Amino acid sequence: MSRIIDRGLEEQTVLIVKMGELTYETLAISIHGYLEGKSVQEQVRDLSDILVSMGEKVEDEAFQLIARFQPVATDLRTIKSYMKVGNDFVRYGRYALDICIINDQLNGLKECESWTRDYINEMSEKVLSMVRTSIDALKRQDILIAKTISSTEREVDKMYFDYLNKLINAEQANNKCVLSSALMTRYLERIADHAVYVCESIVYISTGEKVTLG
Repeated sequence: MSRIIDRGLEEQTVLIVKMGELTYETLAISIHGYLEGKSVQEQVRDLSDILVSMGEKVEDEAFQLIARFQPVATDLRTIKSYMKVGNDFVRYGRYALDICIINDQLNGLKECESWTRDYINEMSEKVLSMVRTSIDALKRQDILIAKTISSTEREVDKMYFDYLNKLINAEQANNKCVLSSALMTRYLERIADHAVYVCESIVYISTGEKVTLG
């Protein structure tokens, strides 16, 4: 027998999944713009603002569900997790905008050698795959998909620290390239972390277990 609160929870699920898909689109536009040396800041800023509005709606609807329906523990777990995931998605949008800003200010990778572009391209592909995994796990509420993210997260972390070591040990380097690429790899590493947080929330929704997947 369905409960009145179930409709509200279903609406929350639809909203958070839509937010996730928009998040992936925003990040993909931003990252590809950086890799291709194209300015996409205005477009990404608009999308980031939409994500902020959607995140606020997730929070508003969560408080309404709590106030109106006195949810039980399992419901509260879902509501709390959706609020957290919404905040993670908003952070994605902020990182996407930050990437656009450094691209425009520092000419992206134009000052870098080809190996740097190849390295960041590979790291970007791994990070976007993690974001895709987190969204697919969210859509399906599938903890098995969510738990697959751990191995890629370790690869991204290793790439980040390996790249910093390359910069430290480089005999000569263009200042713009160093600053731009260091910031970019840091943003990618942080985006990967938030993808892990989303997957951890999915496990918590389904099982009540607080896990660390990173």
